[in-house]
Amino acid sequence: MKSNQRSIVVDADACPVKREIIEAARKWSVPVLMVASYDHYLEPEDGVQVIQVDRSDQSVDLYISNHVSKGDIVVTQDFGLATVVLAKGAIALSPRGQQYDDDNIDFLMERRHVLAKRRRSGGRTKGPKAMTSEDRVCFQQKLTKVLNSRQENREH
Repeated sequence: MKSNQRSIVVDADACPVKREIIEAARKWSVPVLMVASYDHYLEPEDGVQVIQVDRSDQSVDLYISNHVSKGDIVVTQDFGLATVVLAKGAIALSPRGQQYDDDNIDFLMERRHVLAKRRRSGGRTKGPKAMTSEDRVCFQQKLTKVLNSRQENREH
């Protein structure tokens, strides 16, 4: 999906807001690239390109990081991938509507490291909370705000 038009690129393996992304993309006429492993079959739709990659641990992340362009919007729960796409000039959003940026990504990566260290030493950590309808609304609002801002900046 290399073109002058920016895309919404989705780390689609465990993304709970795929339908919301597709609806917003259609409203704003923005192409979507869904990247998932072969374990997660996705059906292509109008305006939605689907790329299936092998099952290895980082295949989706590597594909996205190698194909994302400045100005793309990337939806991911992976802080490591968010760090990479931010460095490439993309916008990174979580499926709950949090925008990753230079002000919060270091803290999120450090917290991930601390929790992983605790788990490796036998400690327990809580997993993510279940996705709620409020989370979906928050995501839709944030994605709409980003798309609107991008369109306003393009018009000037």
